[in-house]
Order: sequence, then structure tokens, then C-alpha cells
Amino acid sequence: MRMRSIPALVITLLAAMLYASPASAAVVGGFDFDRAQTAVTGLEVPWGLTFLPDGSALVSERMSGRILQVRPGQTATPVATINGVSANGEGGLLGITVSPNYATDQWVYAYFTSTSGDNRMVRLRLNAPGTQNLIFSGAPSGAIHDGGRIAFGPDGMLYVGAGDSGNSANAQNLNSLGGKILRMTPDGQPAPGNPFGTYVYTYGHRNVQGLAWDAQGRMFATEFGQNTTDEINMIVAGSNYGWPTCEGICNNPSFRNPIVTWTTAEASPSGLAFANNTLFAGALAGRRLWTVPLNNGTAGTPLAQLQNTFGRLRAVTVGPDGWLWITTSNRDGRGTPVTGDDRIVRVPPATVGDTQAPTAPSGLAASGTTQTGTSLAWTASTDNVGVTGYDILQAQGATGGTFTQVGTSTTTSFAVTGLTANTTYRFQVRARDAAGNVSAVSNTAQITTQAGTGDTQAPTAPTGLAAAGTTATSTNLSWTASTDNVGVTGYDVLRATGATGGTFAVVGTSATTSFTNTGLTANTTYRFQVRARDAAGNVSAVSNTAQITTQTGGTTGACSATPTVQTQWATGYVINPLTITNTSTSTISSWTVTFTLPAGHTLSGSWNATVTTSGQTVTAKSVGFNGTLAPGAGTGSFGFQVNRPSGNTQMPAAYTCATP
Repeated sequence: MRMRSIPALVITLLAAMLYASPASAAVVGGFDFDRAQTAVTGLEVPWGLTFLPDGSALVSERMSGRILQVRPGQTATPVATINGVSANGEGGLLGITVSPNYATDQWVYAYFTSTSGDNRMVRLRLNAPGTQNLIFSGAPSGAIHDGGRIAFGPDGMLYVGAGDSGNSANAQNLNSLGGKILRMTPDGQPAPGNPFGTYVYTYGHRNVQGLAWDAQGRMFATEFGQNTTDEINMIVAGSNYGWPTCEGICNNPSFRNPIVTWTTAEASPSGLAFANNTLFAGALAGRRLWTVPLNNGTAGTPLAQLQNTFGRLRAVTVGPDGWLWITTSNRDGRGTPVTGDDRIVRVPPATVGDTQAPTAPSGLAASGTTQTGTSLAWTASTDNVGVTGYDILQAQGATGGTFTQVGTSTTTSFAVTGLTANTTYRFQVRARDAAGNVSAVSNTAQITTQAGTGDTQAPTAPTGLAAAGTTATSTNLSWTASTDNVGVTGYDVLRATGATGGTFAVVGTSATTSFTNTGLTANTTYRFQVRARDAAGNVSAVSNTAQITTQTGGTTGACSATPTVQTQWATGYVINPLTITNTSTSTISSWTVTFTLPAGHTLSGSWNATVTTSGQTVTAKSVGFNGTLAPGAGTGSFGFQVNRPSGNTQMPAAYTCATP
């Protein structure tokens, strides 16, 4: 493997520069987030983080396959390069950890996506880094969902978060190592006492990237959701966590529910650490650190720290120095790197001294509620030193939801603005003192905003409606926002079939200025329009009309190929599944799909097919387990990931399917 020259890693302890998280308490979970410091800069997609007995840290780089040793205030030193790393898509060198008996055995463990086509683990000693002993292999790999976090538990066993590798069926298949938390001995063998007599400890997972234990030995894990809900789960041996049957709270006795959930935009949680009765979860898409207080394993109200301060956050670990160590992931193709990225950030523990929290505020009440706001007031807290302020927490709905901080006050009142008409909200307040101690929350005050029936002015019509990324079954719509005298609350998406005629009907709604319409028919023309709504129910005129024709399903002879866009970002996308359907009346034993990539697009990974490229033409052939398809609509599938120039929204075309 050709390696880049090692850049000088500029390390600066910016003691004079404080990074405050907007609208957050300075001290949460025993750490002072107002004094967060950049410790290391110039890393290339750091992923795993662990510590040696001398207090130095080891960090893995996903793309380069390097392990570097880091000490605050010193230049990072490469100490090993893992052999056979395949850094495609989300794969590469992932989790690292050291033996709990490192002082005597000196083992360092590394989990990675291999050029052999699986996820595996080696262990090595830093005094002979070229000798890398394979102790575990065979976990499925893919361009997405490779999991990768590894950690020794309090029982001395080694735990692995193994993703479903983009094939959701792996999660419920106890014969697959994908979509599981695995438990093994330090030598890489299935651990004694595992519930199924195999490596499998729990199943029904999508993509676990964070593992942690509390002081009582209870295990917790972060989980990436698909489109709606990210999770933290308490891990109990033998449990099924529901994927792909459901994500988030399932209310199904067959599955164990998460203890915390967020929307995928708020979280995409990766690394996880525990300290001071609090879980700390790094959020990638959410670009923040979530703090989750625990009470005997039950989660309290999560609070966001460092929001939009350092970008995408990956690994989170409590160091032997008592500081919270966090890595960024802004150079992974999905972030917005700035000078110095990627970096390691350290958060100091709270100043030792006053540890007595204020009393909880009481008598919280709301008054003067309008369509968009309300006024809160409460009785002051008391404290042995003195209350310095109050945090205002808000949740939407009469039940459920997560309380998030929406403001602070140095008095016993606060005006809440920016609410939605005819909507129920709940509020709580907590007090802080000068040492950063935080009180319990107050009583809950509930309000429902006015319906806004007096407003009769409709929003302006949306403009600039356009479609992009059209496949055989879907298209992506975007438009320019409407304006309104009170505020636009959402958009209706309307669709008609054919280039002319037909009736436009609502096929979906959006709270943003984009919408993905799925379930379309291949080789069919559709027209789309959008209209805006405000809180009073006024509806705008419709936008301009955007017309698309879906791609052909790729029928040739006895089979057809239908692609589905699973996810996309500025510089890439994932097609998964690409479904192959037997359209004949007899069984087929294999299939070959061809398609064309747009100019400038390059294939960066594939799974469940043997794939070759010639210029922009891609050929995918079935593999043993998915080649045989029953007559009359029997199906198989594969998937792939593509890199593309930023701003180029074209998609592959000219799909064809053939059988021998």
C-alpha cells in the first residue's frame, strides 16, 4: 500500500482559548465543557482511541491504517500500520483497544475491514508492530455499516460491535456475525457463557459504534438508526434489539426497547463513554456531544454539549488523567473540515470544591401563551454558595419526546418564542451554581399554543422546484422556501402521472425544502408541484411544475434490475438494494447486471456481487447465495457505493439484467 508522507501533527494546548457550547451548562456530568481544549491537530479520520498504562493515548486512523501514539503537548508518533486494510466507504481501520493485562502481555488489539472482504481483528505488540496475529475473522463487511468499536468489559472478555454491513437481514440471522454485539476471549474464541454458544451476545442491531459500562457493570451501546431514530440501548445477553423489524421504541415484547432515542439529524451516535453516573455519546450528523445522566440504569434528560463547535464527533473516552477525550471526524467525506482537522479535543473535569447542587426550582407556571410564545415564571432555588442561573428545558407534545435546553436565565422568568401554533409543549427549569453543580428539574408546566385563527394571509408560493437523482423508483425534489407573515409550518408535495392531464394529489409533506418520493414505477413520467402551509392552515398557490421520467427497470430476457437510493451526500451515494427479479416462468441459476456511471463518478465499494468496471460501465455478477431465483418474481439483491464530484447529482443509468 502506498502511504502518504507523515505530516507534522501540530499539537497545541490552547489553554487561553475556551470553547463554550451554546446554551449549555458549563459543568455537566463532572466535566467543564467551557474549558474544552484542542490537544492534537492534523489527524486523518481518527476512529478508535485507547490508553497505555503510562497515560499516553493510541489513536487509529481509518483511511491510512496507522496507529499513532499521542501525549498532550508532544508530537504524535506513528507506532504501527495495520496490514491489509481496505478503506472503502465506511470501512478501514476502526476500533482499537489494549489488553487489561497490558503491563504483562503488551497486546494491542485492532479491528478493521480487510482486503480479504471481511471485518477481522489482529493483535500486536508495539515492540514488534510488523508481527500481527489474526485472532478473529469472518464478520461481514460492506461500504456501509461496518460497526467497529471494540472494548474489554469488566468480565475481562472482549466485546465487538459488528454492523449489518448494509444487509439488514444479517441482524436477525443468528448464523451471521453481522448486526450483532459479539463477545469473545482475549484469544479471539467465543466466550464461555455466551447465550447461543457462539460469538453472538446480542442481535437485532443495525450499526453499533459505541460500547461502555457503568459502575455496576451494566453495558450500554449506541445504535445508528436508518431514517428516523438513533438509540442508546442497555445491553442484556441474548436480547433482540429489533432491527430491521423496527427502529426506536417498538413496544413489541420480542424486542428490547432503547433507553434513549433521538432523530438521526440530532445524533448519528458513535463513541460512548461513562463517568460520574453519565453517558457521553459523540454525534456525527448531530455535530455535538450528548450527555445522558443515569439513575440505576434509567436514563434522564439528555443534554447537548459542544454543539457545532468542533464538527462531527466520533470516539469518546475517559482518559487516565481524568479528562474526557473526543476525536473529530470532519475529513471523512461527510464533514466540513477546517484548518487543523481532524483533531483530538480534551475536556477537563470540573473544579474540585463545592459539590452541593442547588435545590430544584418550584412553582413553574406559564402565562400569556400566544400562537408562537409563552412566558415562564418560577420560585427561586437556594444554594450553599449561590445560584448563578437557570436552564430552560422544552419538549414537544403532552407525553414522550426529549427535553432539550432552549435557553438560560439569570432571573426567575423567561420568555419562550418561536413556537408552532396549536401545538402542545412541556417545560422544566433547573438551577446552576458557580461551581457548575446542577439541580434536579422543577415541576413540569404544559401549554398549548393558540390556533391562530385570526391569520388569513396565505404564504407565498414556493419557487424553483426541481428534481434530481431520479432512479427507476424514486426522485429527489427541492425548492426555494416560501415566506409568510407568521411563519411557514410545512409543505405539501403533489404528484400527477403523465406528461399532461391527470389529477395532482398529495403524496407527502415536508417541514424542509426537500422531499424524496419513493415507490414510483419504472419508465414512467410524473409531474410534481409543491405548496406551503402556515400555522393557521392557510395554503399557498402551487409552485412551478417539475417533470421527470423514471429510469427503466432494466428488463432483458428473464430478469429485471431495479435500483433504490439508500442514502446520498454531496460527494457520494449508496444504491442498496439493487433488486434483481426473475421475470420468467422457470428458475434461473445466475444473473448479470450492467449499468453506466455518470462521468466523474467512481465505484468505491460493493457487496453481495462480483463487480468489475470498464470505464464508466459496471458489471455485477451474482454470487453463490443470491444467484438462484425462483420463477415468477423471485428476487435477489446487491448494493454499491459511489464517489462523485461535489454538486453533481446525476445517478447511474441504463440498468440491464441478463441470465446465461
